[in-house]
Amino acid sequence: MEQLSSVVHRTPLTTSATLNEQTGKKVFMKMENQQKTGAFKIRGASYKISQLTQHEMKRGVIAASAGNHAQGVALAAAKRGIEAKIFMPANTPKAKTKATEGYGAKIVLTGESFQEAYEAAIQEQKRSQAVFIHPFDDPDVMAGQGTIAIEMLQEQPSLDTLIVPVGGGGLISGIAFAAKNINPTIKVIGVQAERASATYNQFHSKGATSLASVSTIADGIAVKRPGELTYPIIRKYVDHIVTVSDQQLAATMVHMLEREKTMVEGAGAAALAALLSYHKKINTKQCGVVVSGGNMDIAKLPSIQSLSQKHNYQVV
Repeated sequence: MEQLSSVVHRTPLTTSATLNEQTGKKVFMKMENQQKTGAFKIRGASYKISQLTQHEMKRGVIAASAGNHAQGVALAAAKRGIEAKIFMPANTPKAKTKATEGYGAKIVLTGESFQEAYEAAIQEQKRSQAVFIHPFDDPDVMAGQGTIAIEMLQEQPSLDTLIVPVGGGGLISGIAFAAKNINPTIKVIGVQAERASATYNQFHSKGATSLASVSTIADGIAVKRPGELTYPIIRKYVDHIVTVSDQQLAATMVHMLEREKTMVEGAGAAALAALLSYHKKINTKQCGVVVSGGNMDIAKLPSIQSLSQKHNYQVV
């Protein structure tokens, strides 16, 4: 925690009378959309970079990202005077590419998803010998993300369930490991987008565990296959994984904007969308929800609103 304090915000843990009433539970939202760079990823990137030797720092760092990890690496590297090059999918929202460049990193746009950007970054890393900062499959990155659970449980020790978005699994593996070590009886529920459900498929032993393509408004969790290091931790410490549709995500994004006066991106809405959709099946009285990021391309707001209207429940 000490290594992060100079870079990372301790984000608010907020509650909402509207959500409490609708779900019949006491809901606490961890607002990582208010984190520096607009998402939780700065935690893992900062912790990983804080562990580099002087020799590694001189070589610079390289990363692949759908957007939020890129900004986290860029800012964490800039804070320590380290050169950073980030490979991002070609369809990454402009808000994320511009912000990443704004933090001083060089960016390369390539491929249709994280996987293609990742493969290009690996090739460049072999050539340049820079230090690769993986967005999820790295113990230091997972440890950095786990600080979210520590903060939540310090503030609300009575939380009995945590609901967390899942892409490659770095966030939920770090949170689940930390939370279960603090409170072994706490339940951890993961949430994936229906159209990017590789970890859900593997966890429940149904469907493909390596997807040919992913297409969802939750671009921050649009990962084609589970992490090699994260998945065993998920299997050991996570109690359940569910999926949500793009319509459910969009309805939750609109709700957060209209009712909570806060902007969340698709991935950032995933955990709350799951609670709103499945609250009757989730046995919890004090529920923590990770609102993981808020870096949404404003130009997409009309299409998000239109998509939300196709969802068959009204968030009230």
